Amino acid sequence: MADYKSGARKTSAPKRNVDLMISLAQDITNAEVEAAAAYFSALKPRANIRVVETTTVAKTFVAGWFLAASTPGEKEPLAQRIIEVPEDLEQFENRDPRSRFIAYVPPGSVAKGAALVSTGGAGKTLQCAICHGPDLKGLGGIPSIAGRSPSYVVRQLYDIQNGARARTAAQLMKGSVANLTVDDMVAIAAYLASRAP
Repeated sequence: MADYKSGARKTSAPKRNVDLMISLAQDITNAEVEAAAAYFSALKPRANIRVVETTTVAKTFVAGWFLAASTPGEKEPLAQRIIEVPEDLEQFENRDPRSRFIAYVPPGSVAKGAALVSTGGAGKTLQCAICHGPDLKGLGGIPSIAGRSPSYVVRQLYDIQNGARARTAAQLMKGSVANLTVDDMVAIAAYLASRAP
């Protein structure tokens, strides 16, 4: 929140949600930030993403800040992307906190991501457990990465690699992401999304 408040939190692909967070953070007090942090940190994370490896997906359209499946039966190649959609669009649009998502990922990406996360990929990166804990659920002030939205994970890795996220915490990750390709990021995100939070 301090980075949003100061304007230091950036993204390499400017989006309304980052701008919205920056504007919202301007008027929030430190006491309100602490209260919100205490509330959110007390919540038990739950699995809300189902990862599916596939070569084709339903055609999608942009619905606000997310993708949704369009006309049933229409398909398109997935290629080297992650397509994340609500399982039930109406439930999600009604802000039901039990909404679940499907993350369509390229075939083999979960196994490739598991190898990168657990071994570092023969020097390509570091083992994630070193900092994020053996179960990837966080360690001290280092956040949990298990069960996270894969599109969020790719965006953060890309932003750190390209300097859009450059504050202290991001600097600790800079060397870990320096040699990752976008395909590596997709694989890591697919694997992390498949883990229980």
